[in-house]
Amino acid sequence: MEHLTRGRTLSGSRHDFDIKNNMLHLCRLLLELRQSLWNIEKSFYPKVKISIRNHVKKNSRLSPLLLAMVMMISVLVQSANAESQARFKHIPLQYIVALGDPGANSGNDAALWGLWRQDPGPRGCRLENYKQLKATGVALAQWPFDRQDWWLEEHGLIMEKPTFPLPSGKYVVTGGQKVTSVLTVDPMDKSGSQHWQLDHGVKLYDVTHLPCHAARYTPVANNASCSPDTVEKAAFPVAPGISMPSVKGCNKKDYAVLFVIGMAENRSS
Repeated sequence: MEHLTRGRTLSGSRHDFDIKNNMLHLCRLLLELRQSLWNIEKSFYPKVKISIRNHVKKNSRLSPLLLAMVMMISVLVQSANAESQARFKHIPLQYIVALGDPGANSGNDAALWGLWRQDPGPRGCRLENYKQLKATGVALAQWPFDRQDWWLEEHGLIMEKPTFPLPSGKYVVTGGQKVTSVLTVDPMDKSGSQHWQLDHGVKLYDVTHLPCHAARYTPVANNASCSPDTVEKAAFPVAPGISMPSVKGCNKKDYAVLFVIGMAENRSS
């Protein structure tokens, strides 16, 4: 009996030691996870994934429950890594001008989209003041006027050109329609295409500010008659859902306007 009892005692001690050893390894993994969540490094997940794999291979005595916990940590780390890339900061209001199907959730034409970093309306020039703008080539707000590429908004103000193309990144966008989404714009590829996508199935229409209009006018085959001089002033203001007026001798493109209220933070550490 004493031998058997001693045997059980020794066996139990070894079993307790294995459990403690396994728990120690788990604690180390949890500490590593905690530290990495603080650091939020982009390269974190692949390293921990390899670490977990090696840990599992070296510890064949891990119980099924402990193995399940380790795999759960792997999933949590992957989720945390994705979450770390979705931190945003509030910015002063900016404006994206977008071309595309209002019902689209994604596309490859973001290279045709532009960005105003400040409201172009108050910086605009009234049509009745176009002669002065034409003479000087510079608006009172100090932006240059391009006769070959000019813009109008819904009240008939001539606006400065947006910046093209839209820089890549993640934008928090809304149209004031109770819908806010994250717009992801990829870098332009070698073919000149630039992919964009709205999160959670949101459509371009959902984040378009309908009262705002932005129309781009360019000459048809260098037609000199394409000028703000010939714009029909009675067509303004333009109501939501109505296209901007055509101008003789001009090609016209109507752009959707999206409000940008936030941007993804660049986190290097």
